[in-house]
Amino acid sequence: MEKNKKLKSWGEMIKFNHRAFQIFYKRYPQMVLSRFISVIWTSLTPYAGIYLSALVIEELAGSRNIERLRFLVLLTLCAAALIAFCSAFLNKWKATQNAGLLFKVEHIFSEKLLDMDYVNLDETETAELLSTIRQNQNGGGWGLYRVIENYEDLCSSVLTLLGGFFLTVSLFTSRVPESAGAYTVINNPLFVILVIIIMFLITYIAPALSNKAGSYWALNADSHNLGNRLFSFFGWLGYHKDIATDVRMYRQDKMCERHNRDKEDTFGSNGMFAHLSLGPIGYYSAASSAVSVIFTGVAYTFVCLKAWAGAFGLGAVTQYIASITKVSGGASSLISTLGDMRNNASFIAQVFEFLDIPNNMYQGSLTVEKRRDRKYEVEFRNVSFKYPGSDTYALHNVNMKFEIGKRLAVVGRNGSGKTTFIKLLCRLYDPTEGEILLNGIDIRKYNYAEYMMIFSVVFQDFKLFALKLGENVAAKVDFDSDLVVDALRKAGFAEKLSAMQSGIETYLYKDYDKEGVNISGGEAQKIAIARALYKDAPFMILDEPTAALDPVAEAEIYSKFNDIVGDRTAIYISHRLSSCKFCDEIAVFHEGEVIQQGTHASLVADESGEYYELWHAQAQYYTE
Repeated sequence: MEKNKKLKSWGEMIKFNHRAFQIFYKRYPQMVLSRFISVIWTSLTPYAGIYLSALVIEELAGSRNIERLRFLVLLTLCAAALIAFCSAFLNKWKATQNAGLLFKVEHIFSEKLLDMDYVNLDETETAELLSTIRQNQNGGGWGLYRVIENYEDLCSSVLTLLGGFFLTVSLFTSRVPESAGAYTVINNPLFVILVIIIMFLITYIAPALSNKAGSYWALNADSHNLGNRLFSFFGWLGYHKDIATDVRMYRQDKMCERHNRDKEDTFGSNGMFAHLSLGPIGYYSAASSAVSVIFTGVAYTFVCLKAWAGAFGLGAVTQYIASITKVSGGASSLISTLGDMRNNASFIAQVFEFLDIPNNMYQGSLTVEKRRDRKYEVEFRNVSFKYPGSDTYALHNVNMKFEIGKRLAVVGRNGSGKTTFIKLLCRLYDPTEGEILLNGIDIRKYNYAEYMMIFSVVFQDFKLFALKLGENVAAKVDFDSDLVVDALRKAGFAEKLSAMQSGIETYLYKDYDKEGVNISGGEAQKIAIARALYKDAPFMILDEPTAALDPVAEAEIYSKFNDIVGDRTAIYISHRLSSCKFCDEIAVFHEGEVIQQGTHASLVADESGEYYELWHAQAQYYTE
């Protein structure tokens, strides 16, 4: 995407990273605290060992007092044991709180998806944006996933700097004795300042070069994502059992070789990232490593010169070498982390573009009356609808009233507006023109969640989870077993249920339980119908409910149609017009309009009508 082509400013970097950090802290405070307390402990405790080791070496090189040496060694061992114990405790706490960090990030996205207006969820742009975010995260580790780690590194860098500075400051203030002759030049403030400047420049340049190398990955994230997407498809095609038969019958694996063996592919040996790695990425990375080694040489030279000139003893050499290296490492890490946070800012911006998608659908405030008699009347009054970004009406001037307790069949050719009609009825979309009324009141005025509770829907593209059968039917963990069994029986699943050893406790599929049961498409459709029955809503909508059933199972559903629907108002969408005979009324859709409405007998008698043409096109399949 174009937004990845330019790095964010430092101000934007701070704003985006701070907001992302707040998201984690508000949702998972224990996780954040465990990481930061652990990093504070890990960053500062090494200096205790450095300081105590320096004292031991100083004593060995000096007076060699046995009692003092015994005390210092014992103190060092006790400190090491205490640090190790506390570190183990903190690491366990941190590991516990941070388990499943990737799933915590996914939970943030899932909550947004569930809270989002369906109109936004159904848009291609939303799906593409979320897909890009996930590819950035899975491919390069960019986005929210990197934020908490960057803040942890930032904290570690600052604390390492402070601790190292505390043990290093005396390196620059200690003086070489006047008897050292020419070495007294080291005492000159200008010399000390020059050394500090050289060290600072080296410390800055090394991570800056590393950040420059990393920026090539960030700026070319689109190519990286495309390469990952192609590899995820072509590289794993043989693992998808749902297409395994086609792959083998038509040797579609041969199509994959063109991508999997392409050396000029994104990650191929002659691809873009290979050239970048041999070119600028490699040069900057190598230069960064070389500069880091130069700092070590400068630090050792300066410390050894002062020790040789008599400014301090052997123990102090150990302390200063270790601490100044820590200071350099902390400074390098700080600069590197800030650069990485800036590289990541453009990816966080994409995350917020997704999280900030507004909900424009009015939620309503009126309470939907809970009626035991199910007396809910719905009316479409001059309803027209255009999908976002389209100039064509998907529905136009639809007027219809649902009679309470009746069965309405909705038929029509593909693209005639049947699915759009159902989406408007369930208020997944709001009409572009006109209004839909529930008991005489515009449905937009009702509480959105309560309004949706009066509908049970079996969509044509329904999904079941690899969970227990009872949980799939009830759509919840805690359910009424008797009601689940009754719903399955009414849906025609009784015979299959009796063959399951664990009954409604049986897992569907084998994703999470090796004893799970694989079910056919028709069996899955019966479970979906049972799920709609369990909800026990006054309106029941069946979208092609027998599409995956064999003729016997289909006949069973038809014979039990009244038992299944009960006293509910039912809407039945089907391409099989033979099923329409079971309904009280039929609405025929064509190019977004209701062009006919009546009983099966009246519509089939109209030889000039659309229903007559559709009926006789299928008549050979269900007439002798």
